[in-house]
Amino acid sequence: MSKHKLPRKSTHIDMTAMCDVAFLLLTFFMLATKFKPDEPVVVRTPSSISDIIMPENSILLTVDPQGKVYFDYDNKKAKRMLIEKINTEKGLNLIEEEMQSFVNGASFGLPFNQMKAYLAIPPMDQKNYPFTGIPVDTSYVAETNELGYWVQAARFAGQEEGHPPRICIKCDGTTVYPRVKDVIKPLTRNNIDRFNLLTSLEA
Repeated sequence: MSKHKLPRKSTHIDMTAMCDVAFLLLTFFMLATKFKPDEPVVVRTPSSISDIIMPENSILLTVDPQGKVYFDYDNKKAKRMLIEKINTEKGLNLIEEEMQSFVNGASFGLPFNQMKAYLAIPPMDQKNYPFTGIPVDTSYVAETNELGYWVQAARFAGQEEGHPPRICIKCDGTTVYPRVKDVIKPLTRNNIDRFNLLTSLEA
């Protein structure tokens, strides 16, 4: 009796659909990725056992080893409202391109009277600007306590935009403690008693 041989089935797998999916995913991630501008200062935070990371929609106050204070806010809509308010109230005379440069820029550490000169230079050169730090006055004089003014104005902008910000403080491990207290004091004076101190996780 003759045996019937079963026809061999092809082992070829059409990968066209898989390639299309991979390409779509790659395109999505490329378009959705937010490229953060280069920071003007790098700090080495002290280590701790805390694994809390910086939440989204945060005001970040950075203190470098020399005690200079830098400000950043990762909510672009609120940041736009913030610079418009600062521009009007402090008479900075910023033009549209300079305000947009502020919105898209990284952290900065300057007094109000240097903001226009800083924002007028090309964004790629801003990180090389000779930052002197945001003035921190622990007295009750609002005109000289520029850090407190930035924080309060940013909080109001975030609340108006609908996303109240969280405040985070990032200090270098070599920053002297009295300087950290100087940064915290304007916060507590404005009834801000909840903020995150960012550290590196111990190995």
